[in-house]
Amino acid sequence: QVQLVESGGGLVQSGESLRLSCAASGFTLDYYAIGWFRQAPGKAREGVSVIRRSDGSTYYIDSVKGRFRIFRDNAKNTVYLQLNNLQPEDTAVYYCAAVKREIATMDPRLYDYWGQGTQVTVSS
Repeated sequence: QVQLVESGGGLVQSGESLRLSCAASGFTLDYYAIGWFRQAPGKAREGVSVIRRSDGSTYYIDSVKGRFRIFRDNAKNTVYLQLNNLQPEDTAVYYCAAVKREIATMDPRLYDYWGQGTQVTVSS
């Protein structure tokens, strides 16, 4: 059974850090591009970061550049999103998603598999 499971969310104060994990089962993550998305209440789901499957190239939206880092550990079949210097506007449910294509897109419609999400709440 193909499954993605996120973990690592929580309640933190401004300026603090979290590390989100996206663990895969039923398939090998390094054949997939992996994206992290987030959805705040009343807002559309937005792409945050992507890691390409072939060369590990990474991409970020402007609002998180320099603060977030996506990386993978193929031995653990897990992709991580390191969140540093968190701000209240980062509060959202964070999802990881996978697509077995050589792309680096933040369009959620192009992803095949999704996790259940993990809540990140940042207080000021």
